[in-house]
Amino acid sequence: QVQLVESGGGLVQAGGSLRLSCAASGLTFSNFNMGWFRQAPGKEREFVSYITWIGSRTDYDDSVKGRFTISRDNAKNTVALQMNSLKPEDTALYYCAAAPRLRIGRATNNFAYWGQGTQVTVSS
Repeated sequence: QVQLVESGGGLVQAGGSLRLSCAASGLTFSNFNMGWFRQAPGKEREFVSYITWIGSRTDYDDSVKGRFTISRDNAKNTVALQMNSLKPEDTALYYCAAAPRLRIGRATNNFAYWGQGTQVTVSS
């Protein structure tokens, strides 16, 4: 079965950096666009970033643009999210998600598979 396993979360001070990673198995990774979403307590899940199946196109929410960078390695079936200049408002559970390559865009319902999430906490 399809598994997406996130790692790399943790506690960091404001201004610090973290690198999240997501390892995919049970699917042909290069056929999927990959995304990162986050959900803070009491809030709805929100889009963070995505990268197309070949890595030719990326998209970011305005709140993270210029601070976060998404990348993928199709040989290793992994997608990463480099997060710099972290702010307390970045605190959330971060999810990795996979969307079939013809489903392009940030809408949650484009994504067929989801990981369990990794917690990111940014202290002020």
